[in-house]
Parts: sequence; structure tokens; C-alpha cells
Amino acid sequence: MEREGQFVGESGAFLDAVEKASRAAPLNRPVLVVGERGTGKELIAERLHRLSMRWDGPFVTLNCAAMPETLIEAELFGHEAGAFTGATKARVGRFEEADGGTLFLDELGTLSTGAQERLLRAVEYGEITRIGSSRPQRVDVRIVAATNADLPKMAEDNRFRADLLDRLSFEVVTLPPLRVREGDIPVLADYFGRRMAAELEWPSWPGFGRLASEALNRHEWPGNVRELRNVTERAVYQWNDHGRPVDHIVFDPFESPWKPREMQAKRKSEATEESVAEAVPAHVETPVSGLALDGVDDMKAAVEAFEKRILEAALARSRYNQRQTAKALNLTYDQLRHSLKRHDLLGT
Repeated sequence: MEREGQFVGESGAFLDAVEKASRAAPLNRPVLVVGERGTGKELIAERLHRLSMRWDGPFVTLNCAAMPETLIEAELFGHEAGAFTGATKARVGRFEEADGGTLFLDELGTLSTGAQERLLRAVEYGEITRIGSSRPQRVDVRIVAATNADLPKMAEDNRFRADLLDRLSFEVVTLPPLRVREGDIPVLADYFGRRMAAELEWPSWPGFGRLASEALNRHEWPGNVRELRNVTERAVYQWNDHGRPVDHIVFDPFESPWKPREMQAKRKSEATEESVAEAVPAHVETPVSGLALDGVDDMKAAVEAFEKRILEAALARSRYNQRQTAKALNLTYDQLRHSLKRHDLLGT
């Protein structure tokens, strides 16, 4: 998702997260944004800044995972000339750049222990000290941090400072993954497709065809909205008949009959492991558990009962999301709905 402040979606889970961020924005307190990759964490951070009293101040970002551990402290807090090898002149850090505004720290869970200690002091006392200096200086910075890591578990395992986590989690905004944002996939696909068509100067936007729409709805979207944008824009760019709806989708741009054998073998192994994992749910009792075969005297009734138990177990494993259940059972959405109706499970 590009940094344009544009929120697209109408699902309740998504709108609840946006509303939660909007309520927290005016408060001069840290906010932690949690979500999978591609869910729009930086967009939420920008919203927190734009709706705050600091809206006319700087919005400074730092991807903590992109910096070597040896340099992250200097990048955050600055350094004096001669503080370390290669530091030929003094340099301000991101905290000083963000003075009077907001500092967005992405991939917070990758911070080194030393950086965590310095960050705790900055959050708690509003003071930082450049590397190589003994003179602390005041900064007025609001911290918004983002992560896709389980920080509470990391704190339990002593891999992240629990006191720092306490300071940064005044409010926690958790962004829902795209696969649970019911109804948002076609809305987002149309939005990104329409923009791409305009960029390519198509005379009009024909939309997506039935096959493409079904494929988009069936996909699991591990890369979330960022992946959806790439997939839809690529589909529009590769479609040559501008007068007909786009009806061909390529999810994996690396898929090719001529790709190296090493890639083919690796993908085949991963696909086998995934299919086995899906076939045996990890946290739901399998439908065959406890099935008594000795007393079966009505084959049809036994098969019907067994099928119903499979559906109930799959629904529970997918938290009663019918589209996810259909994917897990390798059924179309309509086939699943028909089966649920036949077993009186539609209200489940």
C-alpha cells in the first residue's frame, strides 16, 4: 500500500480498527500497531499523526529491521564526531528529526537490547543522548510503533523489555488480515484495478470477470492488501482486451514451466506439507475420532452423519468463516453453502 493516507474497505473488522486509531490519535500517548505484513500498519501510523495536535510537525519513519544492530542506536539517537569508526562528523538521529512530531518505528521487535534501553529512557523521560556524548537533551516526540511479532511472548522469554512494552502499549491497534475482511476483496480489487487502468490510459474500466473474481475470493492472501494490489495491477497490465472485463489472474509471478529445477522441487515440497497440515486440523478433534463402525446398519445415514461432523469440525477450525471453510475443504463457496443447508448448519 502506498503512503497516500487512503483507506479502502467496508468490513466491520477493518472499520473498527480505523475507528480505534482515530480515537487514540488526539492523545499524546504511544500507540502500538499490530498486524501481518501488508495490512497497512504505516497508513494507520500516518492517520494517528494527521489526526493529532502534531499534524503540522514532522512524521519520521524508521524500519528497525533494515538497520544493522551496530548502527540502529546511532540512527535513532544520533552521534558525535569520533564516536565510532567512520563517524567523521556529528549527526542528528531520528528522535531529533521528529522533535515536535511523530516517530514511527516499524518492525519494533527487531530492536537490539541496547536500543531498547535507550528507547525506554526516551519514552519515559523525554530525553536522549547522542552516541559519544554525555549531555542529554530534551525531545518532544510521540512514538508510534508497529510489529507483526508476538511482543508479549518475547517479553516473557526475556527477548524484549517488559517495561518498554508497558510504556509503548498505552493503546494497541490490531489490524485484521485481508482473509477475514468479509466483502473487502472485491472492493479493494476494483479500486486498485481502476487506478491501474487509468494509469495505462484505458478508455474505461471494464472491471473483473467472473473467473478472476472467483479466483481473487478463493486466494488466502498471505501478503494481505499489499499482495492484492500487486496481483490486481499485474492482471490489468497484462490484459490486452480493454473492452472486456479482466478475467485472468496470476498470483505467483515466478510460476513458469521453465523455472529452475531447484525452485520447482522446493515449491512441491512446501505444497505437500501445507496439504498435509490442512488435512489434519491441529486444534480441532477430527471427525473420525470415536466413530463406531460395529453398529452401522444404515450406510446412507452413517455417511450423512460423518459428512456433517466433517463440516462442523472444518467450520470450527476456520472460526466459522464460510469462505475459509470452503477453501480448507477444497469446495467452491456455493458447494459449501449447499452442504451446510442440507445439514441444517447455515445458522452455525
